[in-house]
Amino acid sequence: MSRVALQILWPAFLMAGVLEVLVFALVDPRDLHWLGGAPIEASRQAIYTLAFMAFWAVIAAAGAITAVLLGRGDETPPS
Repeated sequence: MSRVALQILWPAFLMAGVLEVLVFALVDPRDLHWLGGAPIEASRQAIYTLAFMAFWAVIAAAGAITAVLLGRGDETPPS
């Protein structure tokens, strides 16, 4: 189980880092606003951290769903 978790979490971690760089190369954290229009009152580092964690969680969830849908892989197909 831990091997499967690492196979999901490690690539998700790397891709979250890539996505973080791509997003914040185009968006300044100080320009972000809540849906109601109020500015987000957090430091840049806090916004970077929360965004990274959100990206990591979404990518890891996608990887976990893929792993579940693929199955274990050692099962023999029905004949």
